[in-house]
Amino acid sequence: MFQTSLLTSEYRYLLSISVTTFQKFWVLNGLGPNSKPKPAHRDYNATLEFNWAPYLVESSAGDTSRPLIGNHKSEPVVVPESISEHGQHWKGVDYLVFDTYAWWTRFPNLKFMRVLFRRESTEYRETDLNTVYEKGLRTWAKWEEDNVNPNLTAVFFSSMSPFHDRSLDWNNPDAFDCARETTPIFPNMSTHLNVGINQQLFDITENVTKSMKVPVHILNITILSEYRKDAHPSLYGVSRDKRKSDLKTNPDCTHWCLPGLPDTWNELLYTKIISI
Repeated sequence: MFQTSLLTSEYRYLLSISVTTFQKFWVLNGLGPNSKPKPAHRDYNATLEFNWAPYLVESSAGDTSRPLIGNHKSEPVVVPESISEHGQHWKGVDYLVFDTYAWWTRFPNLKFMRVLFRRESTEYRETDLNTVYEKGLRTWAKWEEDNVNPNLTAVFFSSMSPFHDRSLDWNNPDAFDCARETTPIFPNMSTHLNVGINQQLFDITENVTKSMKVPVHILNITILSEYRKDAHPSLYGVSRDKRKSDLKTNPDCTHWCLPGLPDTWNELLYTKIISI
C-alpha cells in the first residue's frame, strides 16, 4: 500500500491530479479525529493521507478534540518530548513525507510542557523557539529511529516554505509585502538570497536529519521558493471588502496559489521516490 503524509499544498495538488488522472478513486475515513479523508486508487491499492500535526510533536494546536489550556488559540503550548499520539498514524506505510515550519515562527518564544495536557494543568514554561524546535525535532528523529524500518518505509522531510511578508528583502521598500507582485525575484548570483526564512531553524533541521540512523531524504524546496514572491494568493487571500478598502491589509504571503509553485515541489518528490 502506498500511503504518505504531505504538506497541505502538496496534498491538495496531488489529490487534484490524482482524481483527474485516475477515475477509480474512492474516499476512506481518516485515521483518527484530526485526519483528512484519504483518496485511494482501486487498481493500485494506494491511499494518500494528510495528517494534521503542525509541530510534529504534541501541542494544543495539534488535535481539535483536545481541550486547550487557557486561551492558547493564539499562543499554542508545545509538548516537545511527546509524539506518540501523532506517531501512531505514521506506522506501516511506504512513504512518509514530513514538514514543520510555519507554526513555529508565529512567536519569538514558545510555551512548552513536559507532559501531555490535562484539563486542570496550567504548568508550562517559556523559552526561545529554536530551543523548543530542536528538542521537538530530536523527539521526532528518535521516533523515526525506533519505529521505521528503512527497508519498508522511505522517509522524506520537506524544508521550510518561505514567507514573502517583508518587501525590503527584495529591495522594494514601497511595496506592501507580496501584494500585487507579478514577477519572481531575479537572482543575483553574487549574493545569497535570504527571504522569509529562519536560517537557524533551517540549520537545526539539517543537523538533526544528518545525524539520524534512519536515512531521511531531504526535499529542499526553500531556495527555489524564495524567488517566488509572485506565487502567493496575495490580496486574494483576504476578503473582498478588505481588498477594496486597504491595500495594506495583511495580504496572504504565506500560502501558495494552486496550481502553482507546489506543482514543482511534487515534481521533486516524484523524482526522489523513483530514484530510491
